[in-house]
Amino acid sequence: MSDYSILIQGIKKKTGIDLSLYKEAQMKRRLTSLYEKKGYRDFKEYFQAIQTDKSLLDEFLDRMTINVSEFYRNAVRWNVLEKKIFPQLLEKNRRLKIWSAACSTGEEPYSLAMVLSSHVPLRDISITATDLDVGVLERAKVGLYGERSLKEVPKPIVAKYFIKEGQSYQVVDDIKRTVTFKQHNLLEDRYDTNYDLIVCRNVMIYFTEEAKDLIYTNFSKALKPGGILFVGSTEQIFNPEKYNFESVDTFFYRKK
Repeated sequence: MSDYSILIQGIKKKTGIDLSLYKEAQMKRRLTSLYEKKGYRDFKEYFQAIQTDKSLLDEFLDRMTINVSEFYRNAVRWNVLEKKIFPQLLEKNRRLKIWSAACSTGEEPYSLAMVLSSHVPLRDISITATDLDVGVLERAKVGLYGERSLKEVPKPIVAKYFIKEGQSYQVVDDIKRTVTFKQHNLLEDRYDTNYDLIVCRNVMIYFTEEAKDLIYTNFSKALKPGGILFVGSTEQIFNPEKYNFESVDTFFYRKK
């Protein structure tokens, strides 16, 4: 058995995370640079160290999850969400059930709340935001961001929903109250159901085709008929009908 296979088996047993469902070349590169930096010779030796050192395990979990995010990422798509998708969904239901999956440090769910607030009062907005990495969820709950994260945010939204603190920007409490953060593993944990909107962007590119198939199948089951899946700008679904989806705009899919 290879050193990497030993790591895969050990990590799955210890954390429930199945590394075999992540693209191997990408994951190997990322983790090789990490264990070499720490002075270990191979994956087997590195895993043995992880077993007894919680800080190493936490660092490993942070490295294997990709935490690159910003508000209103790919702003044109958010404009479609505001002008087209939300009005269609709100015709059927004024209190939408929304899930921001693999939400990283919180920019995405907070963006959802800000965009939706142009249609309904904040008191009627409730968003569930999940990620595998507990560390990024804790940062998301704080809601403090550097200026670079806000580069796509319209100026009136910055003025309305952020407080400048030195070189950083704090999300106001009214927005923070609309989002509930929870840990969730897309490849292992149960999915809730009856969602009007699921947003999962810029994450699927790291998974194998087998893992993508599993996740898209589960997203379809989690959406109510007519519900929308919003994916990232490199994650177009080329066979949406396989998952009972139809394309309604670029990177937006409706469950039939």
